[in-house]
Amino acid sequence: MLIDTHCHLDAAEFAEDRDEVVNAAAEAGVAALVVPAVSPENFPAVRQCCERYAGSYPAYGIHPLYTESIDETGFPQLRDWLRKEFAGRHHPVAVGEIGLDFFVPGFDAGKQESFFVEQLKIARDFDLPVLLHVRRAVDQVLKCLRRIGVRGGIAHAFNGSRQQADEFLRLGFKLGFGGAMTFPRATRIRELAISLPLESIVLETDAPDIPPVWLDGGRNAPRELVRVAGVLAELRGLSFRDVEQATTGNALSLLGLERSSGSA
Repeated sequence: MLIDTHCHLDAAEFAEDRDEVVNAAAEAGVAALVVPAVSPENFPAVRQCCERYAGSYPAYGIHPLYTESIDETGFPQLRDWLRKEFAGRHHPVAVGEIGLDFFVPGFDAGKQESFFVEQLKIARDFDLPVLLHVRRAVDQVLKCLRRIGVRGGIAHAFNGSRQQADEFLRLGFKLGFGGAMTFPRATRIRELAISLPLESIVLETDAPDIPPVWLDGGRNAPRELVRVAGVLAELRGLSFRDVEQATTGNALSLLGLERSSGSA
């Protein structure tokens, strides 16, 4: 079995066929999905998905590109939501998707960092790992993580240097690899996928985004994780089973799950 550690199952792109998407993933061997929120507005949708589909686990946070439309009342909203969810059946497995994005122009970097730091504090208070969004901001994210220690997490869609990767590992993080790794021209990502310790890697789709090369820019889906795992196995000269066992074990231990939890 495989675990998709980053899948936006609640996204509008799945509105017409969400049941089929989940069933196809399960039939292909993807037994669990982590569904991260991006703002308080979609917290309920994430919860509904995880209530409906066995093996789906929620994470709640405010994405850096949503900070422009949210004020500081978002912090007590997140705290209250997490507190309420811990009292229910579908416990959050992480705070996320949070982080910094300096790739998209026109966003307030200072406000992004303020939101990131406050959400790291919330994750620390709830003793939850974090799901990190990092684009052109790896060093700034690492700086914040050194200031506010958390219980590790995942650097989603990692695309930094080996030195930066080693610093994430030192801080207790796993690195997420997905569709970008499948492109032959993504030489830096593929070299990291080959050379990093296998115990540092988890797999993800970011569905419906970051489609692998064989989808030719089309909608990504969690079932594609099986072929993504196959690419990683080929790159490293390992069996599919070795990659499956290692990456699943990495995800389970990081997220505090057991193989008997839900479909996992």
